[in-house]
Amino acid sequence: MEIQDMVIRLRYALEIKNKEMVEIFKLGGVNVTVPEVIEILTKSDDEEGDNDDKLQCTTSMFDSFLNGLIIYKRGVQEPKPGMPNPPVQSSQKREHINNLLLKRVKIAMSLTTDDMLDIFENAGLTVTKGELGALLRKEGHKNYKECGDKFARNFLKGLAIQYRG
Repeated sequence: MEIQDMVIRLRYALEIKNKEMVEIFKLGGVNVTVPEVIEILTKSDDEEGDNDDKLQCTTSMFDSFLNGLIIYKRGVQEPKPGMPNPPVQSSQKREHINNLLLKRVKIAMSLTTDDMLDIFENAGLTVTKGELGALLRKEGHKNYKECGDKFARNFLKGLAIQYRG
């Protein structure tokens, strides 16, 4: 699943307006304007060939967008005394984008495991707690499982059903 499709579907599911998208990107550390957001949200036709000048949502932009979504929905988390700063991920060792989507949306929307299972159920996909736990684990854990496009697509579909009715 392409990153641009994920942004479009997430925006639709959560009913985020263009100005809110700009604010979310800004909270994540990426400065974009409303016309640039519209350009990102416009689906491109691969047949035309003159889409080279079109603004694409990169993996790092999507990562920043998801971080901004958490801050937008939950507020800035104040560091607790004695807690180390979170490590900065290098671009070489980056988590699978679909797993990142599930984790960050779960945090942003304050979803429990049961909420997420209901979201998958709304989309017509039966997922067990064990499968969901494997998708939400840290990469490198022995029970970690990469989230496929089918899971991500159904999660966004179920999210739209739950939040848009």
